[in-house]
Amino acid sequence: MKYIRQFGIILAVTFVGEVLKYYIPLPIPASIYGLVIMLGLMMTKVVPVKSVKDAGNFLIEIMSLMFIPAGVGLMISWNVISEIWLPLVLIIIITTVVVMVVTGRITQKVILHDNKKDKERVESKEEVR
Repeated sequence: MKYIRQFGIILAVTFVGEVLKYYIPLPIPASIYGLVIMLGLMMTKVVPVKSVKDAGNFLIEIMSLMFIPAGVGLMISWNVISEIWLPLVLIIIITTVVVMVVTGRITQKVILHDNKKDKERVESKEEVR
């Protein structure tokens, strides 16, 4: 029953993202609207992380299965893609490297920020003693 509730929350947020996509005429995918809404709900603790964690972990575990339809679509569209395969490969390589670098830099900054907070917290506790 817990999993059904968690999936229900995720599906409800996804549905709201689809509705927003329908009514807001911006070139933004509905999934992005849903992700932003879910992030906002979790940051404001309207939806606690624990209330969707197990379903989210399950979805991450089966993520590779979700790429099968996209792979089949690429195989079916090979006659169109074969004409532009080199630019596509270059774009994929460049964007992958950019995403990895940006993600690494942001992760380093977050870790440094957390370490500074922890250090300040320890120092303030020592001053109280």
